[in-house]
Amino acid sequence: MLLSEFCERLEIPFPGDECEIEGLNTLKDAGASEVSFLQNPKYVSQLAGTNAAAVLVTREAAGSLPAHVRPLIVEEPYLALAKASAFFAPPRLDREGEPPSVGEGTVVEENVYLAPGSVIGKHCHLMPGVFIGNDVVIGDDTVLYPNVTVYRDCRIGRGCILHSGTVVGSDGFGFATTKTGEHVKIHQNGNVVIEDDVEIGSCTTIDRAAFGSTLIRRGTRIDNLVQIGHNCDIGEYSVIVSQTGLSGSSTLGRNVVMGGQSATAGHLSIAPFTTIAARGGVTKDVKKAGVYSGFPLMEHRLWLKLQGMLARLLRNGSR
Repeated sequence: MLLSEFCERLEIPFPGDECEIEGLNTLKDAGASEVSFLQNPKYVSQLAGTNAAAVLVTREAAGSLPAHVRPLIVEEPYLALAKASAFFAPPRLDREGEPPSVGEGTVVEENVYLAPGSVIGKHCHLMPGVFIGNDVVIGDDTVLYPNVTVYRDCRIGRGCILHSGTVVGSDGFGFATTKTGEHVKIHQNGNVVIEDDVEIGSCTTIDRAAFGSTLIRRGTRIDNLVQIGHNCDIGEYSVIVSQTGLSGSSTLGRNVVMGGQSATAGHLSIAPFTTIAARGGVTKDVKKAGVYSGFPLMEHRLWLKLQGMLARLLRNGSR
């Protein structure tokens, strides 16, 4: 849509310099036909380097924009973004389009739904109850067990295994809250990309990105009952154990191990070859590889010493 239409629909001032808008994106990744936003002051430094056509921004921060970026002045940029995300949300299901493509040697069992535009590689096996949305691409030799759901636009590589009940590409947990307490949905217009040789257990959910892609890189192993939030980036050959929860935009380096019931806060990174022990809570970046435990998170050796000290205190206190 034209920027003037975009502003009219949001009921905000048009800056007067017309251009065509194709979508929304982050300050870092936005292109010359996309709109971005600034809500958190800690990202003000990214304004100078953005290539966005326009940015939803407060009047106070607008002065930090480069000359080629159009300021869209709003009181609450995040709320404006939430409303604007609906403008670019695709249909939930297109019934028109190119017929599904199924490769040689692939077995599609009864009660499998393949939406228009979907592409299934060679020698795959799709078991009963599988749902494949529009424009999904699945590589060769991949197995989807019963009742796996893959939402539209997602990508699954070669040699992957997805066990029963897993959902790929459901909406990320994103909303903006108004001053009076109502929640406005942020439409999740990105996708999920699962690379080659990934195995995912039963009843795991991998949320699609708000913008761009949620990434599960090659060789990763994910257990049953795992939640991976929108825009996460899971490094190659990582292992994520049952009941782990990763908040949005968590980045795991190569060969990270997340123990059972461990979790991350959002927008943080974990160094390659790090292990987070069971029930570990990651609340800030882990910059050095090692084994960490507890909440708040600490080195595993220190956590063991702490547990020993507490046990001694309890024993002495009971005498």
